[in-house]
Amino acid sequence: MSVRWFSIIVAMDEKRGIGKEGTLPWHLPGDLKHFKTLTTTTDDPKKQNALIMGRKTWDSIPEKFRPLPDRLNVVLSKNKTQSMAQDMISARSFEEAFAALETPEQKDLVDKIFVIGGAQIFKIALASPSCEALYLTHIQSTYACDTFFPDFESQYESVESSTEFDENGTRYFFSLYKRHRF
Repeated sequence: MSVRWFSIIVAMDEKRGIGKEGTLPWHLPGDLKHFKTLTTTTDDPKKQNALIMGRKTWDSIPEKFRPLPDRLNVVLSKNKTQSMAQDMISARSFEEAFAALETPEQKDLVDKIFVIGGAQIFKIALASPSCEALYLTHIQSTYACDTFFPDFESQYESVESSTEFDENGTRYFFSLYKRHRF
C-alpha cells in the first residue's frame, strides 16, 4: 500500500524543545492562529484536512477544544478503548492511521494530512518517504523542555520563511521545509 503525501507542523525553541510535561511551554496566539489556518485550509471546499497525533498530544489539548474542529482528528493509541468523538478516528499505529484515511468512507473526504505530534510520532513521520514538508515555527528563545523535535536538516531544506513576529516578548518566525529529492 502506498502512503499518501503528508506534512508535519510543529513549533520548536532554539534547542529543538517542543514541550514540557505534556504542554506547550509558551503561549503564542499568532502561532496558534497560523496552526489553525494551515490545518483547516483545503484546496477543495468539500473536503477537510486530517490531523494525526499521538495520544499524549490528544490529551494535551484542552478538553473543550477536542476534537480540533473542522478537521478529522486521528489519534494513535495502543489503548483500543480510546473514546471516539465525532471527527475522530483511533488507530494503533502510523500505518493503521493511513489505512483508515484510505477507506472508502474517508478517502474522498480528506484533502491534506498533517502530523502534529508528539516526539515519537514525529520520529516515525520523518522516517517516512511520504513526508514531503515541514511547517516549522522557530521560536527564538529557550525553554525548559523535556520533549524535543528530531534532527531533520539532512533530509529537508528551507524553501520559505516569514518575517519575524514578536509576541509577549518572544520572537518567532515560520519556515517551510521541503524534502530533498535526489
